[in-house]
Amino acid sequence: MSKRFSRFVSLIGEDKFNKLKSSNVIVFGVGGVGGHVIDALSRCGIEKITIVDSDKVEESNINRQMVASSSTIGKSKVQIMKEHILDINPNCVVTAIEKLYLPSNEEEFDLSSYDYIIDAIDNVSAKLSLVERATKMNTPIISALGAGNKLDPTKLRVGDIYETSVDPLAKIMRHELRKRNIKKLKVVYSIEEPIKVRLNEEKRGTPCSSSFVPSSMGLIIASEVIKDLIK
Repeated sequence: MSKRFSRFVSLIGEDKFNKLKSSNVIVFGVGGVGGHVIDALSRCGIEKITIVDSDKVEESNINRQMVASSSTIGKSKVQIMKEHILDINPNCVVTAIEKLYLPSNEEEFDLSSYDYIIDAIDNVSAKLSLVERATKMNTPIISALGAGNKLDPTKLRVGDIYETSVDPLAKIMRHELRKRNIKKLKVVYSIEEPIKVRLNEEKRGTPCSSSFVPSSMGLIIASEVIKDLIK
């Protein structure tokens, strides 16, 4: 056994670690939340990871995103993250899909082979599509809710979508999931009231963000995925 993961193996045991190694996960979104999910899953020894994102790194990503630095501006987020994963674990089989997932192209994504689906995207219709498809396949899924306009990572919670409050995204999701007769969805959300900020016309509608709330949400999601996979 390589020393690379030896401390984690000591924590969970070899049988559970081997189960993790053989798990196949897909992460939609390589931003402030998703990048930290992927980093943590890689450091736990998972050896089959698919990452999906169409974006390239922008300077405004640097304050919160794992992939973002001065040297990566303009580069593909999934390609930067793939290199990062392989630097952590060269044995990992990484599939980088540089596409935007939407209901209009959902059939291009075969989700049937995955042990866990992680939704770290912002688009509501895309989130709903993922949840609906995962539910039909009985594949575990966890969704990130709003991490923008927040300052307190201690207000993050894990629960069912129908337990959520405060978060405007959660309200929309609850309404739409009821219409689809989807009765449960594991989410990570914040009970912190969104901070109201004044922005100029150019930036209006763009969420404000910190380095520590999205990253904390990503690490919590990774923790939930790991715990579920080794049950």
